[in-house]
Amino acid sequence: MGPVPKLLTLKYWGECIGEEGKRGKRTVPAPWWSIEEGRIALSSENRNLYEDIVGRREKISLVGLGYVGMPIAVSFSKKAEVIGFDINQSKIELYQQGIDPTREVGNEAIKACSVDFTSDESRLREARFHIVAVPTPVNPDHTPDLSPVLGASAILGRNLVPGSIVVYESTVYPGVTEELCVPILERESGLKCGRDFKIGYSPERINPGDKVHRLETIVKVVSGMDEETLDIIAKVYELVVEAGVFRAESIKVAEAAKVIENSQRDINIAFMNELSIIFNKMGIDTRAVLEAAATKWNFLNFTPGIVGGHCIGVDPYYLTYKAEQLGYHSQIILSGRRINDDMGRYVAENTIKNLVRADIPIKKARVAILGFTFKENCPDTRNTRVIDIFRELNEYGIVPLVFDPVADADEAHHEYGLRFNTIDDIKDVDALVLAVAHDELRELTREGLDGFFKDVPNHCKVVIDVKGLLNRKEYEAAGYQYWRL
Repeated sequence: MGPVPKLLTLKYWGECIGEEGKRGKRTVPAPWWSIEEGRIALSSENRNLYEDIVGRREKISLVGLGYVGMPIAVSFSKKAEVIGFDINQSKIELYQQGIDPTREVGNEAIKACSVDFTSDESRLREARFHIVAVPTPVNPDHTPDLSPVLGASAILGRNLVPGSIVVYESTVYPGVTEELCVPILERESGLKCGRDFKIGYSPERINPGDKVHRLETIVKVVSGMDEETLDIIAKVYELVVEAGVFRAESIKVAEAAKVIENSQRDINIAFMNELSIIFNKMGIDTRAVLEAAATKWNFLNFTPGIVGGHCIGVDPYYLTYKAEQLGYHSQIILSGRRINDDMGRYVAENTIKNLVRADIPIKKARVAILGFTFKENCPDTRNTRVIDIFRELNEYGIVPLVFDPVADADEAHHEYGLRFNTIDDIKDVDALVLAVAHDELRELTREGLDGFFKDVPNHCKVVIDVKGLLNRKEYEAAGYQYWRL
């Protein structure tokens, strides 16, 4: 066979077809490629993908532009050419207008970044380093819902070119990347993993709403199917991760590390929630107990609360699902999950008990829930467990007023059929449930909260302080029916 032409045009499934470019094909410099058994193979003797990314000769793609994928895309765009892809056209249009619906980086950062936002999947053919950052929720029966990550794999597979590296960031149980995603990539692309493209896994650790622990400041766990791939993936992430990377010894190890991080937090929070239940029965303030215990140097600083979101409230189910496939039924992990999943009902029950103590008829009670998102200062309402409080109160014939100054109202309506109330609607209430510690809600004074209640004596006013935002002694001294976890 003669020498490889200086410039080749390639079909995305890897055939050499000549020099004339056509739709659905891409042109790449020949030094990257050699001909082996009629196919085009990556040459390890020539410059690697990392160098071409740094030199802006190759692009990075982000598949999934939510609370995790979008900040990654923005960060990488400072160092490389980035294509940001999402199937949600309306979301793409907002990004193109310089609007950040997630509030993770802000509108100004979106306007200033060079990310090429698109919902056209064929644009993925322009990149050879792909990062998949789509959500991995659970079904109503708590089994893993892998449809987003498998769907993203199919889209990417249809547009995968030879010599590519695909890195998954979505939280999964060990084995999903290699056993489920790779076959889809191979089927859709006609390429062979290990020969025509490589894969890796790097679990996302971005904490939505957290302005301190960001992509750049958290050590990044990376893994690859072989040493060459691992080295390229590590170097690419080191472009933006100031805290450095940790090279896991295998993809399965990296997948497992992610699910146990959040499972550990879930179990610890479940312990605190169980303590809260016990101490409430004893008439002891849980917060006071924890403050005393925290004076010991090795006491773990966890607090009781409602556990929602896409990580702590979900990841344990991925791990226990895989364990059950292997014949092991989790005891500690699922026990913690049961406690945490039941906390919304527990808060609602204590709201009812305090209404009874205040001699307020339940069916006519006006109850307001302040805060609805799954965590403070984050607009995301998906998998919020505040909905459990709302639904449980409904079981008692109460339709609560819900106000959240931060939440994505359209998302809440789509997910739960719920319309938020305005702050002006919160008046003449019998009970307030402070459910989320948004900064705006932290700023409410006692006088401000009092303005939401009916004009009745304080012992007829119920305050349910889920997050412990208020001064308990102040409210109890003033005669309120005050309760907190």
